Amino acid sequence: MQSIQAIRGMNDILPDQIGWWQRVEQTARELLSSFGYREIRTPVIEKLDLFARSIGESTDIVEKEMYAFPDRKGEMLALRPEATASIVRAFIQHNLQADPLAKKLYAIGPMFRHERPQKGRYRQFYQIDAEAFGIDDPMLDAEVMHMLRLFLERLGLTGVVLHINSLGCQECRQDYRDLLKEFLEKNVAELCPDCQRRRHTNPLRTFDCKVERCQAILADAPVLLHSICGACADHFESVKSYLDQLKTAYVINPRMVRGLDYYMRTTFEVITDRLGAQNAVGGGGRYNGLLRDLGGPDLPGIGFAIGMERLILLLQQEQSEAQRCPKIFVASLGASARDTCFLLAQQLRSLGLETEIDYEGASLKSQMRRADRLGVRHVLIMGDEEISRGEVQCRDMMNKTQTVLPLEAVAPRLQEIYKEEITENGSR
Repeated sequence: MQSIQAIRGMNDILPDQIGWWQRVEQTARELLSSFGYREIRTPVIEKLDLFARSIGESTDIVEKEMYAFPDRKGEMLALRPEATASIVRAFIQHNLQADPLAKKLYAIGPMFRHERPQKGRYRQFYQIDAEAFGIDDPMLDAEVMHMLRLFLERLGLTGVVLHINSLGCQECRQDYRDLLKEFLEKNVAELCPDCQRRRHTNPLRTFDCKVERCQAILADAPVLLHSICGACADHFESVKSYLDQLKTAYVINPRMVRGLDYYMRTTFEVITDRLGAQNAVGGGGRYNGLLRDLGGPDLPGIGFAIGMERLILLLQQEQSEAQRCPKIFVASLGASARDTCFLLAQQLRSLGLETEIDYEGASLKSQMRRADRLGVRHVLIMGDEEISRGEVQCRDMMNKTQTVLPLEAVAPRLQEIYKEEITENGSR
């Protein structure tokens, strides 16, 4: 019988890879908490209308990439393609604007988009998402980007560049749409079918097109940043000023248009040149009308999302991660020693020491081979003689030395050796 394989583009994260994920998640939680963000967890399935209204019906995500399906009553549902809309929905539904501690939220979890799987981009992918509500000051825009920079620095990541732009507000963007439509009409014969359609439905989406001839044409298109109103220009200048004060380097990218319709004013992406065509590690921006459009209070919002797969690929290219191994192996010599070894192993585990034992009554030689394969640092050996004397043979596999310890002294001694690691694990 043929074995069942995972769905294409939906990957298992195996034990020898999980250390990278835990490190990234823990770093994110610690940093976001220090900036006042609190964790929220939302369902992976939402009503389809939530994403159609927030992301935009004419975006590639809604038109081509969402996993959408009817439930048994015919209501259209969707696997979440991004986290912002779900967090905003939860913020509105649970009246979190009344909670002074719920203005800054973050989430970590899987998203789903049906697109061609490629390096660092999958159909089930994981994001770290941070959102802040109720603050319209450009100081917050700069702080969010500064926080993203600190996160990457703490991970030890290099070679990434922050790109920023302003998409203006709804009023000044309408004037730009008219200019862009006029430009696209002049070049309509050379545009791909998708861009020909987008010039009517949402002309800004043409900047998302990956067709080379469309990209070449759009290189001469009018620039939105040159068309924003005075208030939006002042906001962008203040954002840049705060970034300069925070010593957060950036590049102004006037042709950057994020792939979601709810963005306005400040938008940004973190770019790398080491992942091929999919070069954005993360990004975000301001979305001041989204809460109102989804039936909530008219509060401003800003946030970002980081793709964990791409981030981990970059970290793996730059850094090495030692495979996590048990620290201690408790080996029993003879059937009567197994119970004592079993109890000792549980005592060590209760102290936070990663410990393995033999469950199958294998020979001492086989147990030592297994301990060596596991890469443990210390092997504790007990047989009937050691038990009668109240002793344990402690073998240091790294230094190739062996000492005899009183049974009651084993746990305190190993706890002292691994004290720093226990403290670190306990804080996670």
